[in-house]
Amino acid sequence: MSPQLFLSIIEVGCFFSLLALSFLLVLDGAAVFNFAIGPYAMAAGLATSWLVTRLGYPVLAAALAGLAIAVVLAAVTDVAVIRPIEARLGGAELPALVAVAATLFLIEQAAGTIFGRGDFPGQPLLGFEPIALGSAAMSAPQVTLLVATVAVFALVAWWLRASRTGRMLRAVGDNKHAAQLLGLPVSRIRGIAFILSGLIAGLAGLLFAHKSGVSFTSGLQWTLWGFLALVIGGTGSVWAPLIGGMLLAAVQILSPYYFGSAAADYAILLVALLFFALRPSGLITRKVRT
Repeated sequence: MSPQLFLSIIEVGCFFSLLALSFLLVLDGAAVFNFAIGPYAMAAGLATSWLVTRLGYPVLAAALAGLAIAVVLAAVTDVAVIRPIEARLGGAELPALVAVAATLFLIEQAAGTIFGRGDFPGQPLLGFEPIALGSAAMSAPQVTLLVATVAVFALVAWWLRASRTGRMLRAVGDNKHAAQLLGLPVSRIRGIAFILSGLIAGLAGLLFAHKSGVSFTSGLQWTLWGFLALVIGGTGSVWAPLIGGMLLAAVQILSPYYFGSAAADYAILLVALLFFALRPSGLITRKVRT
């Protein structure tokens, strides 16, 4: 395997990992699979590129606006979609999942109407010469994505372990009903989880958009990738999404390299089926604290 191919796995794996981490935070904080994660990432990347290419905004200002849009979408999904349904139906999970799926397509269609239905190029946040690594080289967007991924995972791991709010989120993830009985502010923790999830998903989208561009239809595919990365890695550790993302990226990139261009979809489907059938809890499972 060439060094450049290895760098591609790292780059794609970072993106998958950030999406999976967004899934994990909402799962821990609200016990919900938020399938609108991909559209949050798409909206951030698409809005950033649209503001730069169509309105002439500076890249950093556009990126901040894109992140703000992702955070607002995440908060609205929680407050205006999931909570009312859970309150009306006594916490039933299936209606909430259906509503989130509908939200996914609603965000995609709204993005297509607002920003247009064509493809937009990604906007690199930083510009510098590629960094040579032997016979390979890392571009500025690749370096930015890698550094951001390491920083996000390290900060989230520290926050969950060292801060009071982070420890409460972990307690809610371990046992929501017990957390309620203990008087923990479950509603506030839930809101924080959605906001952080939207922020991380938005960051992932605007940093990864440079690789193949972004369009209003990107959200569904990105949701599937993030979900599969979480399924592979598991929910037992904040680092599990990173492992799952890297493994999924390796499958996606190496299967066409060795077996032809049509092999990627089949390989990902096979891996997903194996994990769903043989290890549905993923590689790293949660140990519930009592």
